[in-house]
Amino acid sequence: MRTLRLDLEYDGTNYHGWQVQPNAPTIQEKLEDALYPILGERVRVTGAGRTDAGVHALGQVGHLRTVSDREIGALFRGVNSLLPEDIVVKAVREVSPDFHARRSARRKRYEYWILNDPTRSAFHHRFLWHVRVGLDLAKMRRAAECLVGAHDFASFQASGGEPGRHTVRHLHLLEIGELRNGVVRIAAEGNGFLRGMVRILAGTLVDVGRGRIREGDVPGILTARDRRVAGRTAPGQGLFLNWVRYPEAFEACSREAQGPGEGPLAAGWEPVFDKSG
Repeated sequence: MRTLRLDLEYDGTNYHGWQVQPNAPTIQEKLEDALYPILGERVRVTGAGRTDAGVHALGQVGHLRTVSDREIGALFRGVNSLLPEDIVVKAVREVSPDFHARRSARRKRYEYWILNDPTRSAFHHRFLWHVRVGLDLAKMRRAAECLVGAHDFASFQASGGEPGRHTVRHLHLLEIGELRNGVVRIAAEGNGFLRGMVRILAGTLVDVGRGRIREGDVPGILTARDRRVAGRTAPGQGLFLNWVRYPEAFEACSREAQGPGEGPLAAGWEPVFDKSG
């Protein structure tokens, strides 16, 4: 039995998230269907993050276990030839049997992208949340400061998640940056994220920036551990899973690889949204 790691990116616009669902296309389904004729067996690909409908990934990681002895290079080329154009496997590696894409992860980075401008974009509506009302970024930054650290983020968990002690996460970073042409980026890094957590954080911070929630109320929202008191859930199209980090022991144990690994991320690539096209 071999354990293979897949590094991939995708445009999530046309999919109902990562996880296989009945009667709805998903990233996991397309990936497993493409692997079937290559490996000669049905496998389950476990992702580091179960991205929601419409959410994108620049650095998603998955793993699978297979009895196939198919050569890594042939697998890499074959699976990409069968995947739709909006899903790409950037690298395939054979890794240690105890590697698990989700459980072995130590840190993840998500970015949420907003177009804060009275006029919408005809080119980037798939990747940006259009917020017409001007945002007070200074208030948003002050509100974000109290959310960094280890906290119970139950107020920022979508329905269907686990209650109680399972809602404690360590948020290492929560930054709001202003880029050109009215584009705002909210970056979040942590040891893990609850269901819908980044989208609810983004929606709450936008509500602060619009004046719907006072910045001084955010600490109380956090301690309330009640989803009803937090802000809106930001739409899926603005969210990207940027990267997932693992202990060095797992990175070092890759015995064979095909592809450039993190692809454009290795060179510091990030989306550039320019309204002029």
